[in-house]
Amino acid sequence: MRVFKLFFFFFIGIVLVGFKPIEKTNASVYFASDNQQLEILIRKAYEWIETKSTKTDFDVVENKKGDKYVGLNLKAHNKKLEELKKSNFFSKQFLDNYNKIGLKIGDNLKTNKIEYFVGDLPPYGNDTNYWCDCQDNPEGYWKTLKINNLKIETNKASFYWTWTEWKETPKYKVKAVKENGIWKIDYLEGLDYNSLTKI
Repeated sequence: MRVFKLFFFFFIGIVLVGFKPIEKTNASVYFASDNQQLEILIRKAYEWIETKSTKTDFDVVENKKGDKYVGLNLKAHNKKLEELKKSNFFSKQFLDNYNKIGLKIGDNLKTNKIEYFVGDLPPYGNDTNYWCDCQDNPEGYWKTLKINNLKIETNKASFYWTWTEWKETPKYKVKAVKENGIWKIDYLEGLDYNSLTKI
C-alpha cells in the first residue's frame, strides 16, 4: 500500500511538472480573413457613399456671366475631404490623391487648359459616377458586392468588385492598404488622378 501511495504521488508530481497552463493564442479567437475584412470594408464604404456622404465631388464655381465654370469651390472641396477622412474608410494616400485631383481640375479651369460650360457634361471623367464607374446601379447594391482576383502582398491588396444583381455588372478596380492594422481603401479606378486630370 505504501509503495502504491509513493507511486501515486510520484505520478502526480510528474504530471504537475509537465503541465503548462493554456495560453491565450490568436487561434482561440476568431478573426475575419483578409478577404472577409476587405469585403466588409467595401460594403460599408459604399453604403456610406450612397446613403450618408455628400453627393458632389469637385464642385466648381461659375464666372460672373454664369455661363462657364472657372475654378474649384475650395470650401466645398475641403468639406468633402474632411467628410472622407472622418468616415475612416480611406487611406492617407487616397485622401491626398482626391485632394490633388480637385486642385488640378480647379487649376485647369482657372487657366483655361480645359473649358467647362454651364449645362455641359464635365470635360473630365467619362460621364459616369466616379465611385462605381456606372450611370445606374441596383438599389442597395453594396449589400451584395463581391470581391474578385484578390492579391495581397504584406499590407497591400488589389482586387475588383462586382455586384451580382444584373447580368451586365461593372468590374471595378480597387487597391487597399493596412494602416495601423486596419484595411483602408487606397485607390479607386474611377478616381484615378491621370484619367481625371488629362487634358
